[in-house]
Amino acid sequence: MKNEQRREETRGAILDAAALCFAEKGYAETGVAEICDRAGVSKGAFYYHFESKQKVFLALLESWLADLQEMLAHFAGGTVNVPESLLKMSHLMQGAFQADQSKTGLFLELWAQASRDETVRKASIATYQRYQKIFTGLIKRGIREGSLAPVDPVSAAQVLLSLASGLFLQSLIDPRRDWGKVTADSMQILLDGLIRR
Repeated sequence: MKNEQRREETRGAILDAAALCFAEKGYAETGVAEICDRAGVSKGAFYYHFESKQKVFLALLESWLADLQEMLAHFAGGTVNVPESLLKMSHLMQGAFQADQSKTGLFLELWAQASRDETVRKASIATYQRYQKIFTGLIKRGIREGSLAPVDPVSAAQVLLSLASGLFLQSLIDPRRDWGKVTADSMQILLDGLIRR
């Protein structure tokens, strides 16, 4: 049990160190040796847990995006109707805007690497497809319950995903704005067009 705990701690230290390095210097400029130094582990320990720097990068993204997906799914349930769920989700975005710099830097690295690396691109597309599935399910539920107009659920989900991604990217460039308010206002404008009258 102690060995398993030690392995998990080592893996966690590698991931934490890599996240900081990628956010500060970028994926391309970060080497395995630098991650190991920062994590306080040997290269052997690194390669025991990860085949390559790319695998660490993908593990970080998967972990962060899986957490976000879980929060989205949580917000999607337990509300009176779908418009209320979507407004609650807009508050989740405010938390994302205020996330620590290693995560926001990692998000920018995702976009940069996805344009250069086929494996990262495929992983990114798969992630967005999962989010689109959540939003599509929400829109369908809203149409069934009568709270949303009968729109194409896939297209509406894409609009929601584009809104969230666009606002998040803008927040990284101009963090001084109140992006929580901008997001809530933007979601309300979108809902005004989607809500069934």
